[in-house]
Amino acid sequence: MAQTWHSHLDEADWEALCDGCGKCCMHKFEDEDTGEILRTNVACKLFEQATCRCTKYEQRFEQVPECLDIRKLSDTEMLWLPETCAYRLTFEGKSLPSWHPLNSGKSQSVNKAGHSMSGLSVSELDIPEDEIVDYILTS
Repeated sequence: MAQTWHSHLDEADWEALCDGCGKCCMHKFEDEDTGEILRTNVACKLFEQATCRCTKYEQRFEQVPECLDIRKLSDTEMLWLPETCAYRLTFEGKSLPSWHPLNSGKSQSVNKAGHSMSGLSVSELDIPEDEIVDYILTS
């Protein structure tokens, strides 16, 4: 079996890579013409805004079949993750930012650095599905 970019990580190390920003829990679209990934601030129904964590983490794939299983993403699909995502950075062979909890030693450093979706998202349960595209972030 082929080695994957994360095969050297045990479960604890894998989970520690997540900075808790919540960006991967937001709806995304791919521009069919440019291939650009367009991000929204519309959160998955399982997203807990105060903690930026999944309320049903262990059952997320059963409850939300389209949830990204980062361990199974292709090289191209890794681009769907935010540029600041530790999984993407590790995949690309880059260093984690200074505000990442593994570097700062503080889980709140993500919020303080302005990289968290805490308080910035709306639930998909509160928006008609055909209006999610209206919530594409411009910056």
